[in-house]
Amino acid sequence: MTRTAEILEHVPRALADWRADFLFFLRVECGLSRATIEAYGRDIRDLLVDLAERGVTEPGRITERHLTDHVIALSRERGLSASSVGRHVAALRVLFRWHQARHGGEASPAAHLEQPTKWQRLPGVLSPLQMRKLIDASRPPEGASDGLRYRDYAMLELIYASGLRASEVGGLTLSGVLRDIRSLRVLGKGDKTRLVPMGEPAALAVDRYIKGWRPAVLRPDGRDKGRVFLSRTGRPIERTSVWRVVTRWARVAGLGEVHPHMLRHSFATHLLQGGADLRAVQEMLGHSDISTTQIYTHVDKETLRDVHAAFHPRK
Repeated sequence: MTRTAEILEHVPRALADWRADFLFFLRVECGLSRATIEAYGRDIRDLLVDLAERGVTEPGRITERHLTDHVIALSRERGLSASSVGRHVAALRVLFRWHQARHGGEASPAAHLEQPTKWQRLPGVLSPLQMRKLIDASRPPEGASDGLRYRDYAMLELIYASGLRASEVGGLTLSGVLRDIRSLRVLGKGDKTRLVPMGEPAALAVDRYIKGWRPAVLRPDGRDKGRVFLSRTGRPIERTSVWRVVTRWARVAGLGEVHPHMLRHSFATHLLQGGADLRAVQEMLGHSDISTTQIYTHVDKETLRDVHAAFHPRK
């Protein structure tokens, strides 16, 4: 029995069935991805547990006050971040819109729930020099026999060259490497496919790994699933493995704590600092909303000091 199933055993049947019907709707009629449905399921499970403790036994008895108290508890008692609470609120809004469309009745009790205010945090970014140190640290020496070193090097080149997420690196297929046009066909969030360019250094590193070292770990049972980056056992790597590769070589390069998303942040920031169009960067990152991309338009402190020193009359 899964953890969710164990938790729902203590929830009134009417509420548990209500949740199951909603998730069925998301899967069959909305066609949402498995990861999205699981996220909705967890958020609504937490709500139902809270409602059960408050004595609510069926959906029709849920009030706006119940939902408000639940959202407050997520922040104050469970210590969830503003972004996590915001995701819960979004899930509740969708749930009650579905319920109202299906059953009618009075206004949705979630109609006036407000998203928590979120501070826009600037992402951690490596400088071009730090990126060079990271990639150079993983570069295989001439005549190296460690195939995984070639894999790691190709992976780091590719993340920075194309701004990939860790999950996108693991999901990259051989058919998605379009060497002739130096581009990648990437399956991103929401199962959306996008075409992303890659530079010549990344293309050469990937090509060398695929042709020279990847075949050494292949197995005849097809466990590789046509993916580019494989483990020692010939299976596709998971996103956690991508994290380990990045953090390992960052330590070797003397850069401290670095994670894959920092390479993605660096990709976007360096493009914009070089004069790239914001819409083009949005497309390459796979952002559905340009406001998400705009966070990368910040100017780093070094640039601010240089501008101040060069142009302020009392420098």
